[in-house]
Amino acid sequence: MKTALEQYDPQIYELIKQEATRQSGSIRLIPSENYVSKAVMQASGSCLTNKYAEGYPGRRYYEGQHVTDLIETIATERARRIFKADHANVQPYSGSVANMAAYAALIQPGDTIMGLSLVHGGHLTHGWKVSVTSRFYKSVQYPVSSETGRLDFDHIRELAKKNSPKVIVSGATAYPREIDFEIFGDIAKEVGAYHVSDIAHIAGLVVAGIHKSPVPYADVVSTTTHKTLRGPRGGMLLCKAEHAGNVDKAVFPGLQGGPHMHTLTAIAVAMAEADTPEFVAYAQQIVKNAKALAAKLLEYGFDLVSGGTDNHLILIDLRNKNIPGKKLAKALDRARIVSNYNTVPGDPAPPSNPSGLRIGTPAITTRGMKEPEAEQIATFINTVAENIDNEAVIEQVGKETLLLCSQFPVPEHFIKNDG
Repeated sequence: MKTALEQYDPQIYELIKQEATRQSGSIRLIPSENYVSKAVMQASGSCLTNKYAEGYPGRRYYEGQHVTDLIETIATERARRIFKADHANVQPYSGSVANMAAYAALIQPGDTIMGLSLVHGGHLTHGWKVSVTSRFYKSVQYPVSSETGRLDFDHIRELAKKNSPKVIVSGATAYPREIDFEIFGDIAKEVGAYHVSDIAHIAGLVVAGIHKSPVPYADVVSTTTHKTLRGPRGGMLLCKAEHAGNVDKAVFPGLQGGPHMHTLTAIAVAMAEADTPEFVAYAQQIVKNAKALAAKLLEYGFDLVSGGTDNHLILIDLRNKNIPGKKLAKALDRARIVSNYNTVPGDPAPPSNPSGLRIGTPAITTRGMKEPEAEQIATFINTVAENIDNEAVIEQVGKETLLLCSQFPVPEHFIKNDG
């Protein structure tokens, strides 16, 4: 029998099938992407998409909230437990909204925020010039060291003392090393600033205990709920008890109306999945795979920013290969290897055609790939780079990629050991 979607809208049904085939038949190396479980998918597509729930549990503005109140309370309690936080808000629509709410909860428009420069690995919402955050707030950007590609805390401290920001943002979107959140917290205290930590990329590693948590050292922690956390596309805020009221008001009614209850329900499921030994093993393997991939790329002569990785992410500086990042990303895409071109620290090229390539291991790890496969993927990348204008070679790599993908089907269920 035809599904309802296939019967009503065969064009969209066919396009969804094509996207499922693409996701199954490609090696997805974008660090922000992953595969959710069937349980998370079912929650995302459930009848909760029909329900408005403006407000918070016990304080809604619409009736009929008997079930939604229970679901949001469960999601919040699960988030608090796995992150060991005083308070959690699971309503933000995205990580960007979560960051905006964190600032709004703590400071006033026109105050100064200080975050990692976009071209050095920071996020748009950390005060970058094209983001609305730089229009609402004065923005000071700190770089990574030009020599090491790592955070220079002495320089960050000097900038903080010079500019007296009201908020210092730790966290990144393209930084391959572990971040010492405790030092950021100390610097913030020294200059009388709040510390906001954005762990959107590494939240899964933090939950698993692989990376130090910023929760003890930050006033507010923001994150997405996908990426390494392997949930639906949403956002979350964690904070100390003293900021709970302001954080909740900043999200609603400050920036949003009713939460997306279907997403919030799927977040609850993802938090349960993250609270298992299997999730810890998966997060550990993410890092093992990234390190194996990085080591093999170094053998092939690729220049990696900071010389390697501590997390799920690798940033390749392609200038020594004389290949623009965009050109390699598009060639890899034709070989069924999905990445994204990205700026690198000190990049002389424009963001639209930068010198770097950003890759990561969350999605291949979810499929069950381990170090041997990570090394094989590095070989694929090297082969494409060395034959960047040879379509026959790129096509052959694509066939080998498809064969590798066939050996690691996209899982529908993540095993939960109740014993």
